[in-house]
Amino acid sequence: MTGVLKAKVHVFLKPGVLDVQGKAVEAELHTLGWDGVSNVRVGRAIEFQIAGDDPTRARDEVNRMCERLLANPVIEGYRVEVA
Repeated sequence: MTGVLKAKVHVFLKPGVLDVQGKAVEAELHTLGWDGVSNVRVGRAIEFQIAGDDPTRARDEVNRMCERLLANPVIEGYRVEVA
């Protein structure tokens, strides 16, 4: 019987890539009185289930998903969690 593992992918812009959304959030936080906030970066999280019992194999599969669809490897980095 095949089990189910939970995968979570955190996608974020690479350092040096302009984060327009992060700048907008930072500016609004300053407007609201949080002047000590800086270098805001906005990313996204993608969660899903994947069939299988082997976390290492599932992580490899999710990494391939990231390279082909879930992240743009030219401008984005990502971190994969499988449990």
